[in-house]
Order: sequence, then structure tokens, then C-alpha cells
Amino acid sequence: MRLIFVRHADPDYSIDSLTEKGWKEAELLSRRLSSMDIKAFYCSPLGRARDTASLTLQKMGRDAEIFDFLQEFSYPVTDPETGEERHNCWDLMPSRWTEEPSYFERERWMDTPLMLSGQIGAHYRQVAEGIDSILKKHGYARFKNRYRTENGNRDTIVVFCHFGVMCVMLSHLLGISPVPLWHGFCAAPSSVTTLYTEEREEGEVFFRCQSFGDTAHLYVAGEDPAFAARFCETYDNMEERH
Repeated sequence: MRLIFVRHADPDYSIDSLTEKGWKEAELLSRRLSSMDIKAFYCSPLGRARDTASLTLQKMGRDAEIFDFLQEFSYPVTDPETGEERHNCWDLMPSRWTEEPSYFERERWMDTPLMLSGQIGAHYRQVAEGIDSILKKHGYARFKNRYRTENGNRDTIVVFCHFGVMCVMLSHLLGISPVPLWHGFCAAPSSVTTLYTEEREEGEVFFRCQSFGDTAHLYVAGEDPAFAARFCETYDNMEERH
């Protein structure tokens, strides 16, 4: 089975939709996806994800199933060191998270004081249970740290969502902490991340990431990816977000 995560196109957060560039990205994305044989579509309830999906769905005459757990993984936390409230649990400065070894560990990251302040572990488990429920519908049931199947298949499913929650799902599927994913990987708007199953032992399955944040559909059309996925390349460039 192939599992494709699509990050929404260039966002206009003020209206929870897309910018003019975002709509162009969504159109180029739809040309890519509509040429594929896709078994099912799933989507976040947020406008920017649904608008991104809409062009592909219209082109293919299809619908997407909406799941609340696919909304952005944006939950407030309180920094125990400063008392500062943060609206987003995963946007941390390098000096803040890299010096805490627990953030690199698959279980202990959620037991740090910062994450405990927002019950982030509970939110994480909701997402993990959500993606597992989708995979079970397609014949893959969670078993310990892998999946089991009686009828392995070559179906392709597409999930329209957001960067933060996508990293949470990858963390669960691959058995790694989401924190290095949130801070060390970049998925540009409208990018495509692809995983596939490997059934090297009959009925025993693990997922492998084939590509992360692929924007080939933009480059083919001569369209540069939006900067919205990134922060300043050098500190002195005040025109790029810090």
C-alpha cells in the first residue's frame, strides 16, 4: 500500500484558505494526483487543507472523508522555565530543544515539563489512533510497533493535512520522536510525502518513507515552492520569518 501525505498549499491563515500562489500550487498538484489510481482520500477539516484538496477532487469526481484528528497539531503549552505561554507546542528555538536529550527519544519527549503542560501526549495518541483507524480500514492493523495484514494490497490513499500533524503521524508510523522531524525536516506547501508498506515477512508490515516534501509538480511547471515552510536562512535577513 502507498500512503501519501499532502501538505496544504501556500496558506492565507487570516481566512484559513489559500493565497493566490496557493491556488496555483493546488492546481499544479491536482494535475499530478489526478493521473494516479487513488483508492481513497482523507482530509483535515481546516479550510486551507480542504481548499487544496478541492481541485483534485473536482477533477477526479471524488470526495474526501473528513477527520478532525487531521487538523494541525497546534496546541498551547506553558514554558516552565519562563512562564511564557506558547500557542504552538512544536515551534521551539534550537537552543531550547536540542539541549534536552528527551526530545530525541520516541516516548520521553512527551513527558518533558513543556509538553506535559499542554497534555501533548494525549493529543499525540489521538492522532496515532486516528491514522491507525484509517490503515485498519485498508487492511493493516497495528501490532506492537508494526502492522499486520491478512490481505496486503497495492492501494494508494491520499491524506490532505498540515506539516505539524504529518510529522506526528510519521513519528508514530516510523517509531521516532516527532521533535527532530518538526525542526529538522521541511515540507513546502503543496508538497507530497510518500510512504509504502514493506511486507518482507508474510503478514508483517513496516512503513518506509520513499520521499519527503516532494515538489516535483511545481518545478515541472517552473513554479518555485513557497517560503511558508521555512525560517530565515541567515539571521540578518529580516524579510524572512524568524
